[in-house]
Amino acid sequence: MQKVDLKRELKHLYRPSAKEVVQVVVPTFQFLMIDGEGDPNTSKEYAEAVEALFSVSYTAKFMVKNGTQGIDYAVMPLEGLWWSDDMSAFITNDRSKWKWTMMIMQPHFVEVAVIQEAIAEVKRKKALSAVSELRMENFTEGLCAQTLHVGPFNEEGPTIQRVHGFIDARSALAGKHHEVYLSDIRRADPCKWRTIIRQPMK
Repeated sequence: MQKVDLKRELKHLYRPSAKEVVQVVVPTFQFLMIDGEGDPNTSKEYAEAVEALFSVSYTAKFMVKNGTQGIDYAVMPLEGLWWSDDMSAFITNDRSKWKWTMMIMQPHFVEVAVIQEAIAEVKRKKALSAVSELRMENFTEGLCAQTLHVGPFNEEGPTIQRVHGFIDARSALAGKHHEVYLSDIRRADPCKWRTIIRQPMK
């Protein structure tokens, strides 16, 4: 059986160092996505969105593994795009005004038909209204700056400033604030949480 580890194949994008900010070019990938808004710490909508993403992603993984393709692959980490109509909501930490797109990359060999079948399967097994809001979409970021943040989410500020400073010295910010969550926050010590901070640049 063929085994695929995209995080290893895309090491320059998914295994950055915390020691420096680097410039990368992110090509087009296909993602399973869902949109929402509100405080991720207290929002039921956010919790259901994340559960729906992982439920469908793992269901699709086993369909591909046990199907005619016979490919075993690791489910990619949760990623989030963050913004607000009023960007001061991030400065004041008013999370009720935060908007987000949560997403999980799907390997190129996972076809839309497989995802649709996985969505139908999850609907049969779980009462998750968020499943109906999922979509597959190609997403391109292009030129970005990124680094690794180690620690709790509420201590990301200095790391984000480093990334923005790197961009300001070379170009200008573009696109949405992007985070990739490498740790299982349900099990890991918050001091050891590993989060990629990525920002598109012009």
